[in-house]
Amino acid sequence: MKTRIRVACLLGGFGLLLGGVSSAGDAEPARPQSAAPRAVLITNVRLFTGGQALSAPSNVLVVGNLISRISRDPIALPNGAEGTTLDGGGRTLMPGLIDAHWHTTLVALTPAQLLSSDAGFTNLVAGVQATAALMRGFTTIRDLGGPSFSLKRAIDSGLVAGPRIYPSGAMITITSGHGDFRQLSDLPRVPGQLTRMEVLGGAIVVDSPDEVRMRAREQLMQGATQIKLTAGGGVASPFSPLDVSTFTEAELHAAVEAAENWGTYVVAHAYTPAAMQRAIAAGVKCIEHGHLMDDATARLMAAKGTWLSTQPFLDDEDASPLPPGSFEREKQLEVIAGTDRVYQLAKKYKLKLAFGTDILFAPNIAPRQTAQIPKLKRWFSASEILSQATAANGELMRLSGPRNPYPARLGVIEPGAYADLLIVEGNPVDNIDLLNDPERNFRVIMKDGRIYKNTLAG
Repeated sequence: MKTRIRVACLLGGFGLLLGGVSSAGDAEPARPQSAAPRAVLITNVRLFTGGQALSAPSNVLVVGNLISRISRDPIALPNGAEGTTLDGGGRTLMPGLIDAHWHTTLVALTPAQLLSSDAGFTNLVAGVQATAALMRGFTTIRDLGGPSFSLKRAIDSGLVAGPRIYPSGAMITITSGHGDFRQLSDLPRVPGQLTRMEVLGGAIVVDSPDEVRMRAREQLMQGATQIKLTAGGGVASPFSPLDVSTFTEAELHAAVEAAENWGTYVVAHAYTPAAMQRAIAAGVKCIEHGHLMDDATARLMAAKGTWLSTQPFLDDEDASPLPPGSFEREKQLEVIAGTDRVYQLAKKYKLKLAFGTDILFAPNIAPRQTAQIPKLKRWFSASEILSQATAANGELMRLSGPRNPYPARLGVIEPGAYADLLIVEGNPVDNIDLLNDPERNFRVIMKDGRIYKNTLAG
């Protein structure tokens, strides 16, 4: 099974995967267009809809790419529809997972590899990673930094199997801010001259409100669904202390104004209270990370309705991509030390909370993307965890307003929602650790009404 999935991922990266991928070899093939709608009837499943218990055995009809009908009574395939029936056998049906903080083009290559590679190679690697993420059950991701526009287009057009992508484009930073991967030998900067990092679209450096406004508009022009700014220091950047607040409020407001003129919003990377509060004052709608948050900042976020998109960073991976004793590793440990507090404050003030993984430059950790979800059981019930990774994240995606490329609802099982669905072996509400092994426990993976994995017959 593992070999077949790896082959499918490779084909996906090379744009050859036109139909669905199945680890059991029964993928849905590409078919010519016809007038009859494609329909899938899923029978005898118990639905996860956000509560503490699953539904009674139910049937779900998918027509085209949308959920058409849900009933405890038998449902017939529509007349004239080209149909497939899946017997769930009493298993759990839940929405596809959503990762609110993913970097499709940055997850598997180091900064040095990215700067020395051409865009073609980077996109091929990203295509493989996108297919792998889909096969881990992630049917939607919000890409918060990197040149993912072409990959999104390839996935949406059916050339590559992968999740829906909400792209930010290049993360916008300042000189020496998080995301500025230039070396000291690159200084002094020549005004108006782009560095390799900027030409590739990974990050772009700005140092005034006018530059912020221009670069934000460039990302929107390319199809960004939201704008990403690094409002404070970061872990992986070599010249970016965590305690630094980077953008001025005027610079932050320039990005917010540009985004709001396009009907969308700004997300700000920030760890410290100072960086977070400045971003919120400028109108930023979503804070990323926040691991060094204090009580006053949490109260402010609750009052403003600001989203917190954070991650269960724990020092429990087999290997950190950061060298022991390095400046970057020391910053990482400081962030990890704040993980418990940020979740405790989010619970205390009932913040709008999204789930993400933010795996960077770590091809050895990327396969454990789904396994980041059960880590949340330290703070939340299984149903709360699953809701964060589905319905709550789906609500966050809707902040893109008219820039939202996927206007139907995500992360829910209801008529009219996108048919992004997982059939799970067992009950994840009773045992969230089932998500530690998606290859075994995700028996069916469907995105946009198309079956990409089906091992029910196996």
